[in-house]
Amino acid sequence: MISRYFSILTLALIFISCSSNKEKPSGKAIPEGNWRGIINTQGKEIPFNFRTAQKEDNTLHISLLNAGEEITITDTHRKGDSLIIPMHIFDTEIRAVAENGTMRGTWIKNYAGNYKLPFTATLDEDRFPQPSEKAESNLSGKWAISFQNRQTYPEHQHNAIGLFKQDGNHLSGTFLTPTGDYRYLEGVINNKFFTLSSFDGENAYLFEGEILHENSISGTFWSGKSRKESWTGKRDDNAQLPDPESLTFLKEGYDEFNFKFPDLNGNFTSLSDPEYQNKVIIVQVLGTWCPNCMDETRFLGGWYRRNKDREVAIIGLAYEKKDDFDYARGRIQKMAQKLDADYDFLIAGTPDKESTSRSLPMLNHVMSFPTTIFIDKQGKVRKIHTGFYGPGTGEYYQQFTEEFNSFTEKLLAE
Repeated sequence: MISRYFSILTLALIFISCSSNKEKPSGKAIPEGNWRGIINTQGKEIPFNFRTAQKEDNTLHISLLNAGEEITITDTHRKGDSLIIPMHIFDTEIRAVAENGTMRGTWIKNYAGNYKLPFTATLDEDRFPQPSEKAESNLSGKWAISFQNRQTYPEHQHNAIGLFKQDGNHLSGTFLTPTGDYRYLEGVINNKFFTLSSFDGENAYLFEGEILHENSISGTFWSGKSRKESWTGKRDDNAQLPDPESLTFLKEGYDEFNFKFPDLNGNFTSLSDPEYQNKVIIVQVLGTWCPNCMDETRFLGGWYRRNKDREVAIIGLAYEKKDDFDYARGRIQKMAQKLDADYDFLIAGTPDKESTSRSLPMLNHVMSFPTTIFIDKQGKVRKIHTGFYGPGTGEYYQQFTEEFNSFTEKLLAE
């Protein structure tokens, strides 16, 4: 009898032990489909679209959708009841609870201290409500834009270009400035009012505008937690920006460009090292927090894969948000892996003016991230390109790629 009770007890303990070792459910399944997300800030809603897809390995992929762009995030995971969505290469994330076709949580910039903004999302909704009235005018084309309250580099505060494409009530486009572009914006036009927005994980943008008459517009721009600017625009097919090759240059008294920064293994690297001799060198000043840098890194990565067996090297000088080697190395490694960029990266400092001026004293300034320096086989700086106009700028991106290819071919042939 004792043996029988002992056997029953043993089986019960085994059953309880096995049950307790089973993996607990990771949370409610996220419905697949198209979503409308909202970042709430400054009393405004910044809407964006994303798509969810459940993969065979039970991972959840999320794609941010902005006009012609799709940024796919593959490393979502659970933490308790929360869904954690790391924002691609950026040190930002969305933490949300998903239930009954909704999400509710927070968008967080991890590197920026207490930077948190409310986030919500619902299934199967348009970015903006469908317009009730036809568009009063067609905004397609080029516009000369003036941002009224621009704080960075006020000498260029009146220089910007708006590029818009309109199809019925649907509107897309971007804004170009001397330091880069606002990437993929998408929205609607309703009678004489229009709205555009984008969210790439690092930046949340909202533009609201009014058509004053066929060739004149005005509006307000909101970005992230605190930035707000008014702006005006005039239709101008000949609108131009300062030459990007005239804004950053070697200061008087300097005839070469050099540096000494650690690579991702902590080994200090310089242009005087043997592996860089008698080569064309392309130096990219970047930060992994910079969406325009993301666009340029993707371009340079593809170009380098096609040309790496030639007499050329690309060196990325990364200025990261924290003055911490391990932090910077982790951010750069993640960016390089996700963007398939296998050229050299060095850790140069932080992106404030004092750090960049101290680390690159031969430049008049680092006006923009990215900035690209072209050095010939004799070590002479041949040109410095400020900013980057990415694929969202259409003809400007095409022009850059053609000029880049032509100029690098010239340097390689010398």
